[in-house]
Amino acid sequence: IATRDYFSSAMVCQWDSALHTSEYPTDAFGELKFAGAGHRHSHFIRLSCDTPAKIVFDLMTSDWGLSAPNLVLSLVGGGHEKVKGWVREVLRKDLVRAAQSTGAWIMTSGLSEGVGRCVGEAVRHHRAAASSPSHSKVVALGVAPWGLVCNRQQLVNPKGSFPARYYVQNTSQDSLYLDKNYQGFLLVDDGSVNRRGGEMCFLTNLEDYISHQRTGIWVNYNTQLGHVSLTFHLQRMDASLKKVTPWLVMDGSGPAADLITELLSDLNSTSPPVHGEGSNTRESSKAELGDRVREMIKRHFPFEKTVEELVDQALSIYQNRALITVFHGDQDGSDDFDNVVLKALVRGKLIDTACKQVSSSTREYTEELKLAVAWNRVDIAKSELFNGDIQWKYDDLEESMTDALVNNKPQFVRIFTENGLNVLDYLTFERLESLYQSLPDTLVYTQLQTYLSERKSPSTSHPTQSPGSKSSIPLLGPSSGHGVSLFEHVTKLLQGECAYRYQKCTYPWTSLFIWAVLQNRSEMAIFFWEMAEESVLSALGACKILRELSKLEDEAETKQSMKDLAQTFENLAHDVFSACYQSSEESAFTLLIRTSQRWGGVTCLQMAVAADARYFFSQDGVQNLLSRIWWGDMSSRTEVWRLVMSFFLPPLIYTNLITFRLGTFSFSSVLSSPFPPCPKLFSPLIIVFFGIMYFGSVTESDHAIPKYPFIFHRWQQFWFAPVTSFLGNVLMYFLFLFLFAYTLLVEFKPPPPNGPAPIEYVLYFWVFTLVCEEIRQSYNVGGTSFSQSMKLYISDWWNKCDLTAIILFCLGLICRCVMFPGSYEFGRPVLCVDYMVFALRLIHIFAVHKQLGPKIIIVGKMVKDVFFFLFFLGVWLMAYGVANQALLYSYDPRPYWVFRRVFYRPYLHIYGQIPLDELDGEKTCTNNVSLIQQGAEPCPQSEANWLVLILLSIYLLVTNVLLLNLLIAMFSYTFNKVQENSDVYWKFQRYNLIVEYHSRPCLAPPLIIISHLHLFIKRIILKKPSLKIKHFMLKLHGMKASRLNTWESLQKENLLSTRSKKLRDSDTERLKRTSTKVDNVLKQMAEIRDHDRRLRVLESQLEYCSSSLCWIMEGLTQSNMIKSTHPRPAHRGAIFSLSLSCKKGHNSGTILVFPFHFYKHYV
Repeated sequence: IATRDYFSSAMVCQWDSALHTSEYPTDAFGELKFAGAGHRHSHFIRLSCDTPAKIVFDLMTSDWGLSAPNLVLSLVGGGHEKVKGWVREVLRKDLVRAAQSTGAWIMTSGLSEGVGRCVGEAVRHHRAAASSPSHSKVVALGVAPWGLVCNRQQLVNPKGSFPARYYVQNTSQDSLYLDKNYQGFLLVDDGSVNRRGGEMCFLTNLEDYISHQRTGIWVNYNTQLGHVSLTFHLQRMDASLKKVTPWLVMDGSGPAADLITELLSDLNSTSPPVHGEGSNTRESSKAELGDRVREMIKRHFPFEKTVEELVDQALSIYQNRALITVFHGDQDGSDDFDNVVLKALVRGKLIDTACKQVSSSTREYTEELKLAVAWNRVDIAKSELFNGDIQWKYDDLEESMTDALVNNKPQFVRIFTENGLNVLDYLTFERLESLYQSLPDTLVYTQLQTYLSERKSPSTSHPTQSPGSKSSIPLLGPSSGHGVSLFEHVTKLLQGECAYRYQKCTYPWTSLFIWAVLQNRSEMAIFFWEMAEESVLSALGACKILRELSKLEDEAETKQSMKDLAQTFENLAHDVFSACYQSSEESAFTLLIRTSQRWGGVTCLQMAVAADARYFFSQDGVQNLLSRIWWGDMSSRTEVWRLVMSFFLPPLIYTNLITFRLGTFSFSSVLSSPFPPCPKLFSPLIIVFFGIMYFGSVTESDHAIPKYPFIFHRWQQFWFAPVTSFLGNVLMYFLFLFLFAYTLLVEFKPPPPNGPAPIEYVLYFWVFTLVCEEIRQSYNVGGTSFSQSMKLYISDWWNKCDLTAIILFCLGLICRCVMFPGSYEFGRPVLCVDYMVFALRLIHIFAVHKQLGPKIIIVGKMVKDVFFFLFFLGVWLMAYGVANQALLYSYDPRPYWVFRRVFYRPYLHIYGQIPLDELDGEKTCTNNVSLIQQGAEPCPQSEANWLVLILLSIYLLVTNVLLLNLLIAMFSYTFNKVQENSDVYWKFQRYNLIVEYHSRPCLAPPLIIISHLHLFIKRIILKKPSLKIKHFMLKLHGMKASRLNTWESLQKENLLSTRSKKLRDSDTERLKRTSTKVDNVLKQMAEIRDHDRRLRVLESQLEYCSSSLCWIMEGLTQSNMIKSTHPRPAHRGAIFSLSLSCKKGHNSGTILVFPFHFYKHYV
């Protein structure tokens, strides 16, 4: 640059960006669209070489939407040189795979030349081979000099380009165009044009800044993959090494890489000067090193002019040689590339830690473990870190455990728990809170935040209760022992009283299991389920949570994955309980009805109903328990006719007509052991959030059954059985329907004073007892408040039917008795419709039948299909009806008749009722407008009959052929779908029927009023607990609870062991093992071929040496310079010895004996 001009003489100085450039707002930024490329746009920005790294990093993570990296891989070198094949293969396979597994950013020049082009092609191939978009997220960024990019003027736009069209030419050859496979470009402008290296300082600062950012649990790591080949790359390497950035040099990839490799190998073999030696010795050693380095540089860069500058840089690089790792492509296999990079990162981290004067006995292994977790390399962890040689401590694994949990690496979690990490000491409430706070901004996070804000809000009202009543939130467990309700206690904790956070979770595995299930992490959730207790209930709880979350999820892929994982846990619950049932029936029955404190006091049966686990209910053990409860103390093999005879002739129950079991259901098979209390903070949160029903429970002390005389005991055994209650209710309901029909048909007299008849008062009282029973059912449904109880009660379809029938009956009764004109005429139709609703309620009794039960479900699903059919039918019906009415009748002021012709008549056309008289005009009618306004029938218009016939034909074709066949096909699909699983549907539906009639009093309406009065006195006044509840809920304590959990865990372990053995013996696993063996054989064969190649080279060299020595020997023997004192050596196999005498001037001597071994390699 000419800075001054004195009489045409210029003073030229060296280029300096700080002196010779000025900064202006960037005029090139936005999105980049490559012409002819169909993939998404790339981001780009032109920036100054001294732009702060923080601004650029925030731009990429915030505006560009890039995830913060766990690792930065910068590829240096290979500008315009041709990349070797093995280097290209390493970049294509190993580098991109490593970047994906670690969440790394790959930084290159971003140009379509050399290494930048290879990385772009590797990223493109990876995206094409990815199974889903989430699996193809490899971030490749280009950092290139602005003055070196071709067609850069196409990017200039002071207002930003969204997008800027960028044209690339000669895409088949290396060029200085931007590569279209990168996600972003940082175009660094230092004012120079067509000059490389302008981005070096900026990139070094950016890498150093990123390496000190905390993007998750760990500090990011940064490494340079050195494919070094040019002068300024040595300068950049020196600058990066001074900032403790590790480098990986790929030997054989270029002259500079070869220089670094030779520098490290040759100079390391030379012993450094001892500190005790003098300064002259050190100076001479330094000068000697400089001479050797100078010779290396001249040998690798014979045309380089700045040799002295390169010598200084090489010596500076040698001083930081501990940060450099060499990858020998011809010796190290591609499978070892990840290990080499990992070792390079560990080395850099150790040196960085040493510079900060942080020491630890297991520091090296801990840092390597952190990197193995970050790279998700379980194989490295198993083979090198957890092979039994290292004694890991809890403090060494704690931080890595948190990283593995947050980043969803269940295999590492399993390794940590198997090698010294105690979850009981690890998981405190504070750490559990931090795990929930680490949730991404997803559906679960939003729901938990909403729930937490509601809990923390002081304006949130909750029902208060007396000390003797139930807890206001029964699923949360009992109240605090200091007289404060649990809700107030939790509210105080959430608002700042944090003493509990340092306490250990009583049930750590269950808490981690719920945390993993909420995030839909299948592998981690299954591992925590394997480690947690109460396996059956935990699996059903996960099934409930996932199915509720799937209803709230909008993304189809996530919704389906939740449903699949829920089905997986339902299968696990079914299989574990099957193993338990095969081991011990009585213990398995206890397992089903045992209440769980860690799951909010619910049982397996209640959780299965809430989770809609039909497959679990189809298990034989569950059905046998329900059959035992259904028949009470009677034998389940009792014929129905015996039961009916005993119902009408009660004395027969004292005979042998019905067989009764000798004993009742016994829970004494469960042994005892101490068991810790349940936590009251976190597990209830999930249970209340998903609203699992609670019915109350009884303790083991409530199981004492009072002894009665035989007569009363047998009477109680028969009439208190649910099957007897069901039979009585069915018979009395038939009698009720007969009474209702008789009243409507015969005894429905006019209003007072002529009516009602006495039998009608009996009907009113009967309906009153039905209302009382519905009130009892809504009270016992299990809600924590009146509104929740009503929601749970109305959620049942048959309860809706009961409410509809009762409301219609009350409306008809009011119209029947109120003395208003026309009310009596209106009340009778209402009661007639109400009778239809009461009669349809009778369908519910078919649920007990194995063949008819599934048909109820089929009918219900077909009703839904009919609604979709009616929508399509309504569209065609309205379209045809309006057109038909407008064509036939030009004027008809009667709205009622217009409505009938538009909707009613087209509907009757479907069934073949077609009014031909209207179409043919043979009808008594008039065209007089005055008569038509007075109510006369207008005459149809005959001018458009041809069009009406065409529309009628099309309408009948669509409705009778297309839509009706569509409806039949929908019905067939529904029937086949339910019929295939009819047994599963029936067994699940049977549970609700058994629970309903188990909770009902033994007397049926209208005599049930006696039972209601008895229950009111016994439960409300005398406060006596129910004995029948023990059949569905049992609370165990102490040794019995512990022994039951141990027994269940043992059955689960046996099941998992059996599954693991079957998996190992499966064809898939055998193929995997065979494939691994074949890969090892192929690798060994490749090594053999390499050895063969080396032996051939060695053989050729030995042959050359032998020929040369023979030539020398013949020349010496023919000359007179040396007189042989020994005879010529004879040929002895493959070994030759040569003893030569020489004479040089007046001195003579004997040349050493050189033994050579010749090997013949046979292929």
